[in-house]
Amino acid sequence: MNLRLIQNADVENKKVLLRIDFNVAIKNGRAQELFKIKSCKESLEYLLDKNAKIALVSHFGRPEGKINPDYSLKQLIADAEKILSVKIRFIPDCIGERVKIGLAELAERKVLLLENVRFYEGEEKNDLKFAKLLSENFDVFVNDAFSVCHRDQASITGVAKILPSFAGFWLQKEIENLERIRNKPKNPAVAIIGGAKIETKLPLIHNFEKNYNHVLLGGKIANEAIDQKINFSRKVILPSDFVDSRMDIGGETIKIFSTIISGAKTIIWNGPMGKFEEEKYVVGTKKILDAVISSGAFTLMGGGESVQLLEENNALDKISFVSTGGGAMLEFLSGNRMPGLETLQSLPK
Repeated sequence: MNLRLIQNADVENKKVLLRIDFNVAIKNGRAQELFKIKSCKESLEYLLDKNAKIALVSHFGRPEGKINPDYSLKQLIADAEKILSVKIRFIPDCIGERVKIGLAELAERKVLLLENVRFYEGEEKNDLKFAKLLSENFDVFVNDAFSVCHRDQASITGVAKILPSFAGFWLQKEIENLERIRNKPKNPAVAIIGGAKIETKLPLIHNFEKNYNHVLLGGKIANEAIDQKINFSRKVILPSDFVDSRMDIGGETIKIFSTIISGAKTIIWNGPMGKFEEEKYVVGTKKILDAVISSGAFTLMGGGESVQLLEENNALDKISFVSTGGGAMLEFLSGNRMPGLETLQSLPK
């Protein structure tokens, strides 16, 4: 994919709006998906080394275009500072005079964190006026949030059509690894698809049927496929047994899936094998994770539940590449439009 890259941008001493994804779960006042926050670190450090003045912009939750303290990005400052090793100044808005003043007063090697863009209705509506207001204080736009690139919204595509726009380092890595998985998998190649909503994952399953040796289905989508009597090719393997009314895959299925995984050279995994939020139904998912790690294959995992599983089992560094995208990853691998990437390929107006 031919994107305009941050390393080819003129960012020296420029004011840069850096689109990141801090839309993470919070538990007991602490961020849970630390990996997602960390993903922008390389781009951030690169821009700081270029003496750029940087403002981080993100959405958080679904405040429905209204100011809501429960969805303020301010509550993520402590975690973000620790993870990114940088001092952050919070700006209680994402447009206007406060942002302008914040940039003017910004100390060396400090960054701004702007308030939740979804406090404005113009964000999700991709309102041109709002996109212009987001852009007006900046010289350059860098998108390092692959996980939102399937959306056509103001802070993703609107700003990219106004400012010189470039792909950050993490976004580049996402594309490189996902294209490798999608287009040139080393065989035998195995896709493991779990979680819920069979209708959203059918295009992905059918895509993998074309050039993967096996597609293993678990979780709720396996139940839905069985109940709906969906016809697949022989490459698609459904569970042969379950635990407690299909809450988890059973022992025989674990053996079958693990044997297939052990011979793989390429593995992609999205979604758990059962209702893993409950301890008694996490066995199948953990056993499959063990098999994936032991396989020696090039492995790629993505999606919020998958990242949560890896973090809880201290296994992030045991997977070849972990994608920050859930919906974005599925859309990309299904061959669907990615508006956030399209705007980084065409010249800004």
